[in-house]
Amino acid sequence: MPQVPAEHAAGSDSDRHPRPRTAAVTAWWGRLHGFGPVIGLVLLCIAGTLLNSNFATYDNVMNVLTRTAFIGIIAVGMCFVIISGGIDLSVGSMAALIAGAVIMFMNAMAPVLGSGIAAVAAGMLLAVALGAVFGLVHGLLITKGRIEPFIVTLGTLGIFRAYLTYFSNGGALTLDNDLSDIYSPVYYANLLGVPIPVWVFLLVAVLGAVILNRTRYGRYVQAIGSNEQVAQYAAVDVHRIKILTYMLLGVCVGIATLLYVPRLGSASPTTGLLWELEAIAAVIVGGTVLKGGAGSIAGTVVGAILLSVISNILNLTSIISVYLNAAVQGFVIIAVAFMQRGRR
Repeated sequence: MPQVPAEHAAGSDSDRHPRPRTAAVTAWWGRLHGFGPVIGLVLLCIAGTLLNSNFATYDNVMNVLTRTAFIGIIAVGMCFVIISGGIDLSVGSMAALIAGAVIMFMNAMAPVLGSGIAAVAAGMLLAVALGAVFGLVHGLLITKGRIEPFIVTLGTLGIFRAYLTYFSNGGALTLDNDLSDIYSPVYYANLLGVPIPVWVFLLVAVLGAVILNRTRYGRYVQAIGSNEQVAQYAAVDVHRIKILTYMLLGVCVGIATLLYVPRLGSASPTTGLLWELEAIAAVIVGGTVLKGGAGSIAGTVVGAILLSVISNILNLTSIISVYLNAAVQGFVIIAVAFMQRGRR
């Protein structure tokens, strides 16, 4: 009986080990893809420095990070929502209504409490509380009402901004001068040379990363985004987790708003305009999958900074008009979504 050569019987080395090589290539590509936003940010910073020497100055860097703080804080909450498979189109309008409500509340409470500091502190707490309540309403409508997140938040996008326009009679709600002087350090003061909003952004991002990666709630959010039915079979209270997720986003909007109000001391129907676009863009550019199930807070932070750098470069140079900044962000969202089309 003919003998089968040993090399044919056992197979070649490449035949016996195809999967480890494929797995190694896949892992390498995954790591490279994860560093994509960081690489893009580095290249943008190099380009910005070459185009304008003022770009790399300390003052400009702090200005970019301060402007990033508002959108970045909201983007942290938006990251949880998108990972869970949801979306929120109302965050800009929500921020506008919260800002107007806080200003009216502070102006009304200062004489009652007899202390501007107490009125400002109470107003800051109100901002966070309103954000949580609005998030709770979104969560209940989506879970108990069984309405798609897109429809719910598209509706509240118009509702929130319409109510602010009504309260302001189409104009602006302005904080009293004395209260504005008390409140302004929340935005303009700094600690160790770093503006307060940047420190708050850093704190929110760190807490968000810990919650997402180190807690049972964070694992449930990712599980729901990956496969909601499987999560239900695994005894996850999907409705409760979704409600908490929208409340978390609302709290982030409240925190961002309480930092934003002292910047101008006013709120108008244009306050927070297109913030939802910027927040969603930051999350998607940061590598979070649009369909849900996977994402990172670190990537979201990098994405938010990257978009702010683009805007800053447009302001410092004359490559294209600054009025096209929203268009650039829109193109970025579409491009990243196109590259993600093969991912879960």
